[in-house]
Amino acid sequence: MVKTKRRYVCQNCGSVSSRWQGQCADCSEWNTLIEDAPATVFSMKHDLSSGGRAIAFEDMNAPSEPLVRLPTGLAEFDRALGGGLVPGSAVLMGGDPGIGKSTLLLQSAGAVAKRGLSVVYVSGEEAAGQVRMRAGRLGLADAPIKLASSTSVRDLLTTLGTMAPPSLMVIDSIQTMHSDTIEGAPGTVSQVRGCAFELIRYAKENGVALVLVGHVTKDGSIAGPRVLEHMVDVVMSFEGERSHQYRILRALKNRFGAVDEIGVFAMAGAGLEEVGNPSLLFLSGREEPLAGSAVFPALEGTRPVLVEIQALIVRLQSGATPRRAVVGWDSGRLAMLLAVLESRCGLNFSSAEVYLNVAGGYRLSDPAADVAVAAALISALADKPLETHAIWFGEVSLAGEIRPVAHAGLRLREAAKLGFGTGNGPADVDAGSSGLNYRSLRGLANLVDRVMASA
Repeated sequence: MVKTKRRYVCQNCGSVSSRWQGQCADCSEWNTLIEDAPATVFSMKHDLSSGGRAIAFEDMNAPSEPLVRLPTGLAEFDRALGGGLVPGSAVLMGGDPGIGKSTLLLQSAGAVAKRGLSVVYVSGEEAAGQVRMRAGRLGLADAPIKLASSTSVRDLLTTLGTMAPPSLMVIDSIQTMHSDTIEGAPGTVSQVRGCAFELIRYAKENGVALVLVGHVTKDGSIAGPRVLEHMVDVVMSFEGERSHQYRILRALKNRFGAVDEIGVFAMAGAGLEEVGNPSLLFLSGREEPLAGSAVFPALEGTRPVLVEIQALIVRLQSGATPRRAVVGWDSGRLAMLLAVLESRCGLNFSSAEVYLNVAGGYRLSDPAADVAVAAALISALADKPLETHAIWFGEVSLAGEIRPVAHAGLRLREAAKLGFGTGNGPADVDAGSSGLNYRSLRGLANLVDRVMASA
């Protein structure tokens, strides 16, 4: 009798090991290896070239049905999706616990159901009574949603087979779903992969817009196998700090639209409220000019968002090692920018502590923020406020040059719409249609002179 080989699967990255060990060799996480059912291995002599059924190939220029989207009832949600949900598609939404994923999806489900469409909401984490209580707080107690509290995929698919396919189905969450055809507890790699495959297959065969809620690990990535993100059509991240009012819905993958589009929401007593102009949210409280404060026109997909970058310089009296604290920006890029300012401009930051913050808890990844960060650092070092109603943008090279960035005109027009009068950025930017007084910067030396000359 052939002895069955054991295998252990990492619940964080999905890697397979032949023996148990405390730490995963691939992702270095501790206590994530769980024994899983052995995989079926076909013999090398097994021939797959016969016995199947022939598939029909189609021409690339064959006529196809036009893409019809299902509006969610929330304009910011539709914006992040690229216009709405696509029937037959699968959306995976991740986010930290308590960030508002269930609230957002319940509001969307209620809006779709009130339009007369069939909506199924399945909760594997809460009882039906708890979901009804939340719906009552959101003013959706009368929404005709088909609500269920279940974790069995077999029971769910059997029930769905007895009724007309719904227009929208929400599964909260995929890590709580369980299939009795797969060994393992709910949340394991094999269970998450198998349950998601069955639900996605049902959605695509019946034209159902499926939304799966996914748990996240401590580093912010969606828990479970990485293949789960490949199986779905759209991957979304619901971000924000629970101590802050705002929430950002970001599309990380979208087969039906552009990625990096965002939708902005504000948490209120009656649920999530849409923020049509997020720039006003991140620029609140800027009545008086302060040293170390610069406004940067960030770009999220096709949406410009004006955010405030704050810098603080603290001179040290002793020989202690100065700190470099960053919130909302890349700490490695800050170290590079400080080195360029010291090397190319002769500014001394080595004996001072540097603190950098993006106001409102916003997180920046746009390289065009280099000039705004540099302006804030220089302003804080010289203790001189920057000129009022001015924006700063541009990428800084290691040589101290100000490099051009994408969509400069879009950034300038957004700033002009919010009442800003001056733009500072790279050269060769056509700012004629923006209505701003645009002043080009060719290097960091020009930036230092301009900041020192400001009021």
